[in-house]
Amino acid sequence: MSHPQNFRRSDLVRIATEAMKERGLEPEFPANALQELSAFSGPGHDSRPTVRDLTALPWCSIDNDDSLDLDQLTACAAMGSGAVKIFVAVADVDVLVKKNSAIDLHARTNTTSVYTSARIFPMLPERLSTDLTSLNAGQERLAIVTEMVVDKDGVVTHSTVHRARVLNQAKLAYDAVAAWIEGVGDLPEAARAVPGMDEQLRTQDAVAQRMRARRREQGALDLETFQPRAVFEGERVVDIAQQVQNRARQLIEEFMIATNTCTAQFLAQHGASSLRRVVRSPERWLRIVQVAAKYAEHLPAAPDSLALEGFLARRRKADPLRFPDLSLVIVKLMGSGEYVVERPRGEPIGHFGLAVRDYTHSTAPNRRYPDLITLRMVKALLQGERSPYGAAELELLAEHCTQQEDAAQKVERSVRKSEAALYLQGLVGRKFDAVVTGATDRATWVRIFVPPAEGMLVGAGTHLDVGTSLRVKLVETNVERGFIDFEQVL
Repeated sequence: MSHPQNFRRSDLVRIATEAMKERGLEPEFPANALQELSAFSGPGHDSRPTVRDLTALPWCSIDNDDSLDLDQLTACAAMGSGAVKIFVAVADVDVLVKKNSAIDLHARTNTTSVYTSARIFPMLPERLSTDLTSLNAGQERLAIVTEMVVDKDGVVTHSTVHRARVLNQAKLAYDAVAAWIEGVGDLPEAARAVPGMDEQLRTQDAVAQRMRARRREQGALDLETFQPRAVFEGERVVDIAQQVQNRARQLIEEFMIATNTCTAQFLAQHGASSLRRVVRSPERWLRIVQVAAKYAEHLPAAPDSLALEGFLARRRKADPLRFPDLSLVIVKLMGSGEYVVERPRGEPIGHFGLAVRDYTHSTAPNRRYPDLITLRMVKALLQGERSPYGAAELELLAEHCTQQEDAAQKVERSVRKSEAALYLQGLVGRKFDAVVTGATDRATWVRIFVPPAEGMLVGAGTHLDVGTSLRVKLVETNVERGFIDFEQVL
């Protein structure tokens, strides 16, 4: 059993570092990348007349409270008849991070930033991702801008993609914006300082909600996953918090999904191959049918995202507390997302969970390598240049990015368990309300609600069905291995 005084935040950083190395990820930047970094004197510039000046638009960023790597900005303009033009700017990371540079090769190795509560392991050096290539407030930056006309029904009727200079006028955070939209908080100070920003946010929220409703009508799945994170004060873990979905997160989510779709369509329309993000039609659909049957729900024999979304919506309403556990089961049965190469005039695989046919990753090039690949291919088209990636290279990258994303997610999950174990080690012996979240022949897993954490059920009474409510006692934690053990109490 671990002891409270033995483990601190620095130990979690060490555990995360070791977990990354074990899974083929590089936690630190090599010397040649740092040397390359030292040569940058400031953000990138491009004076070509094809780069539009859009710095006067009322751009804002909405991200996590502590986010410093700002990849996207949004703005909007009313167009009459209920239509609104949505502008999404994505940081032009390629203007500084060139293909096959030392920094690029490191990013290509990891393919993603790795996020743990104790430390973020960024894909790009922080001087780039949080400064020179970040869309920071009050700083002019180069970007790829997607303009989308969204009609009164939430349908994107037209889109264009171009290069531009942009200027973030307000750095905003999800929770504060959501509180204001939902009428339980004031307009954030950074928004108050920009004339008309309140109207911008209201309009963007209204458009996003129409787009969201439209996607759900098409069968997009509204899932809720369980991802608690440790809250630190200095070296100590003081709480475990669960991220809550809200209107501001939905706003950004909808605009990014639309941008990713428009980007994929832009590449296809120009006869270019692209790196698509897909979730295939579930091979284990019959298992999903069986899960629904346990709730007296009937799903068709063939995969049907609209029918599945209807089932999920009813379960969310009936039992919101346990909905994340059902979501997790469905996500596992659907299978993971992956990267594939879409060739010109090929039949798109699509994204089953989002209910969209054309989809890529393009909106986070500071922290996700497939987005940087896509950005480079879009820029080449806009500039009338040859694609920087051939078909064979793209195929290798698609496979590599899928593998490394999986590795990064496993690291993040493993460290989250160690974080929870560290917080809970002072609560050994305490009793909690819990629900069974997983059951196999070998093990049963349970989730406690306050604080939100998962662990294994040991001892008698381990053969329980998923969804069973019970009382448990915390019997042991192991921070190093991320183990949390409970036993059932009557």
